[in-house]
Amino acid sequence: MNIATKNISILNQNFTLTNQRALFWEKEKALIFSDLHIGKTAHFRKNGIALANHIMKNDLERLSILIEYFQPEKFIIVGDLLHAGNNSDVDEFCNWQKQYPDIKFCLVEGNHDRISKTLEKKLCLDSRSTSLEIDDIAFVHDYDRANPKFQITGHIHPGFVINSAVKRIKLPCFAQTSKQLLLPAFSEFTGLDTKNIPKKGMFFVFTDSDIYEV
Repeated sequence: MNIATKNISILNQNFTLTNQRALFWEKEKALIFSDLHIGKTAHFRKNGIALANHIMKNDLERLSILIEYFQPEKFIIVGDLLHAGNNSDVDEFCNWQKQYPDIKFCLVEGNHDRISKTLEKKLCLDSRSTSLEIDDIAFVHDYDRANPKFQITGHIHPGFVINSAVKRIKLPCFAQTSKQLLLPAFSEFTGLDTKNIPKKGMFFVFTDSDIYEV
């Protein structure tokens, strides 16, 4: 797996975008991502749709490689860690998580994160909240127009359309405005929304090998 990076500045802080759908905050030693949707494949299988579980395995393998690359001290998960409550995929995630006992897991809850007290204990979360603020930066799952702080968000699963003379390509992206950094969905088993992304700003589109500002 190739890791391509691009540095950006938010409120004079250095952040590193990656083509592996995650962001690294140097000052906080934090790996930041959104929309992992653990349990989505198991949920589909439970409802009669045959899906191989290698989809989640691939997502966790990418996370492991990012951990090795950045050596983070904590995760900030900007919502939708889970997809449909507790299921066999959650068990697999918890077993994977045990490899990294020194990394703090901080969850900002998303609309899919229906977590009971029992499930919260099982997930070994160090913190769980509907929003998190660090150094005047707010982490929320979906953009909150009432919050004046700069926000790092998820939820939308942003995509960007590139038109060429040959074909129309839709790629995942980060979107940055003066008020927001919208993260791509970390899980590759998600659709791409090209309509509800910010109308103005910088878009960092990525492929398996590189990141491009468009």
